[in-house]
Amino acid sequence: MPLKLKDIIEPIVDDFKLFQVEFRDALRSEVRLVNTMVKYIVRNRGKHLRPILTILSARVSGGMNMDSIRAASLVEILHIATLVHDDVVDDSDLRHKWPSIRRVFNNKKAVLIGDYFLAKALSRIVSLKNFKALESLSQTAERLSSGEILQLEKALLGGMTEEIYYTMVRDKTASLFGTACELGAITVSENESDWEQMREFGENLGIAFQIKDDLFDLLGKRESVGKPVAFDVKRNLRTLPIIYALKQQSPREGRAFLRALQSQASRGELNSLRRTIEDSGGSAYAQERLDHYGRLAILALKSYPESPYKAALGNVVEYNTQRTW
Repeated sequence: MPLKLKDIIEPIVDDFKLFQVEFRDALRSEVRLVNTMVKYIVRNRGKHLRPILTILSARVSGGMNMDSIRAASLVEILHIATLVHDDVVDDSDLRHKWPSIRRVFNNKKAVLIGDYFLAKALSRIVSLKNFKALESLSQTAERLSSGEILQLEKALLGGMTEEIYYTMVRDKTASLFGTACELGAITVSENESDWEQMREFGENLGIAFQIKDDLFDLLGKRESVGKPVAFDVKRNLRTLPIIYALKQQSPREGRAFLRALQSQASRGELNSLRRTIEDSGGSAYAQERLDHYGRLAILALKSYPESPYKAALGNVVEYNTQRTW
């Protein structure tokens, strides 16, 4: 039976309730329009996966305190800020099966509310009064931007290789997963090995998470994924299945394949591209890499004693493999 997040958070259900209160309180504003937009964004939020990881990481590392809850809140606030700005950059009209904030309120308001979330994240960082947490989050904010810019650069100029792909994914996706887990450890432990192991777990999970999203983009259906499928293909973004498929083709086949990718493909042409990618082993290769990084994530936890919290982190890895959006 497929794992559900409500089952994964069972060991931390009381902690998660504290997070939800802290999260709502952190976003409250004196400005009515801000509250309206925040309410819309929060109502249509996804899984709260990153704060769940922060709380579980704190528990695995030895405890739980209000700094752990504050860290979980700021991680989610920072994540939402990046999503809001991403939707503006990508001209995306859907987010988790709902009209995106830019679609409902326009691009200008979306950029400003994204900035509001960033400002709130910064204020929560200061409230932790922890230099290591500040250092980790500031580096992550830089990596998030660098990863997105690298992806856009390669979409415009080409030259995306598997090595560059992993650099991009580590920055734009995995860095925040790693920080979410590291912050959980930082708030309860002074042992640097806890910080390092939790970050390693999170970054490997984050890479596996992005590869799963790559597969959704190619193989998913709009109604289950909650956003347009083949979105990355239409934007000429070279995801892992595409990179692998290109390597299997002759120069002539590769040029034709790239021309098809760079055109505004119709549904029939997209289906043909999908078949090419699957027939060349691109989807199977991406699945193998997803499983590989999931195993690396589990390996990072090996030194910790067995507990419901460690088991829940392992279940998050399995959940990512099984998830349908």
